[in-house]
Amino acid sequence: MRLGRYLARRLLLSVLTLLGVIVVVFFASRILPGDPAAARAGQYATEETIAQIREQYGLDRPLPEQFSRYVTGVFRGDLGVSSRTDQPVLEELLARLPASLELALYSLLVAIVVAIPLGVISAVKRGSWLDTTARLWAIFGSSMALFWLGLLLIYFLYFRLGWFPGPVGRLPIGAAKPLTITGLFTVDALLAGDVELAASAAQHLVLPMLTLAVVVTAPILKMVRSAMIRTLRSDYVRTARAVGVSETRVVLVDGLRNAMLPILTTVGIVFGYLMGGNVIVEHIFAWPGIGRYAYQAVQTNDLEALQGFVILVGILYIALNVAIDLLYGWINPQVRLGARPGEA
Repeated sequence: MRLGRYLARRLLLSVLTLLGVIVVVFFASRILPGDPAAARAGQYATEETIAQIREQYGLDRPLPEQFSRYVTGVFRGDLGVSSRTDQPVLEELLARLPASLELALYSLLVAIVVAIPLGVISAVKRGSWLDTTARLWAIFGSSMALFWLGLLLIYFLYFRLGWFPGPVGRLPIGAAKPLTITGLFTVDALLAGDVELAASAAQHLVLPMLTLAVVVTAPILKMVRSAMIRTLRSDYVRTARAVGVSETRVVLVDGLRNAMLPILTTVGIVFGYLMGGNVIVEHIFAWPGIGRYAYQAVQTNDLEALQGFVILVGILYIALNVAIDLLYGWINPQVRLGARPGEA
């Protein structure tokens, strides 16, 4: 019953949050300088063409009516039609979403595999050279610009050394895509039994994945180190050590498990960033994801596509927050879903 009430409340809050995102997206596009119809028509359009576009997109109607129609359309799954491609925005975003998801998942996996062990070791061996290395990595990752790091990796690992393919997308130019099952080329190629194609897709993933992983490892590493230091200073850890519990169990069970809640929150934020914030990386590596789609929308004044991108990212963040809240109760049973302050 408690889980059902919690999910119902979260669903209501999610709908209200999504409505807030829609309100911001809609009115932000209306208060920007310039005429939206003229932007869609292009700089050489005639007044007659602009008037036709204004009528076609309902821009000649009163603002409340435009807003009502837009909200109704969004909740029906209609994000409008791209003025650049003349295709439904939702279809184009969903077609590109697996590319962004594949890049984000692999980047996050590499970041977690590096950040959690290094953060734990750094917290346990404070002041050692390992701790210094971890802190330097965190500083480097936090301060490094994505576009600069991406260009460096392309220059050294592709142009100079030839270890990995160039920035041409998910597969070599002219290569046939695997049969779509999950939308993740590495997985779909393996499911189809084409190991060579899976290896090629993985090779094309390496450079953009490393670019993102180096940067997003930093916040996870800093949070793991900080949470572990705080946990290892707690009373229950001191008690466990006093009664003779092994140091390995103290660190990995009593320490890491109780430090997982803030770490999980950071991982969720990082994953949301990877899904919606890797516009630069997707553009540099010609990666056909939703980030590159948003970049092209900005370049061509495609407001419907840009609005659809922001709304989709908002939906992903909302779903991610709900998933993280559910994981809280699974990781730590003492965190009860929907419990009031003071309840056990």
